[in-house]
Amino acid sequence: MLVTKYVITSPESNILPSDIAMKIYGSKHDVTVKETCMGVTINGEESVIDEVVKEIRSLDPAGIFIKDRGFPPGDPRRCRGRRGGGARPGFYMIESECKILPMISRALAAEGDVPSLPEKKRPLPPGRLEEIVKEGLS
Repeated sequence: MLVTKYVITSPESNILPSDIAMKIYGSKHDVTVKETCMGVTINGEESVIDEVVKEIRSLDPAGIFIKDRGFPPGDPRRCRGRRGGGARPGFYMIESECKILPMISRALAAEGDVPSLPEKKRPLPPGRLEEIVKEGLS
């Protein structure tokens, strides 16, 4: 089955979309690659795409993100050239998701260094509240 995936890099990543494209071209896998401003779009057989994704993620595990795409590159339903220009449907959603990627990358990179959450304070039992009020009144 043919699948299409976005490979999106965090803005703080040292890996550029062109680095990802070159890695895919060098892998000699039979996939279609389209470089975009936020990463690359890859299209091919699902098993091949899964192998390519594993190779790409090894470049920067905390800074490269994979997202499924419903249409292959150049599909007339999504191609700006055939729709008369403008942003592709879904572009603004990906753009907004990319803004939070640096925070996600930092969290993934600090996986072992995350401090534990403090214990939640439990509410005061009603009986103890009555005791405190009675002590305050005496």
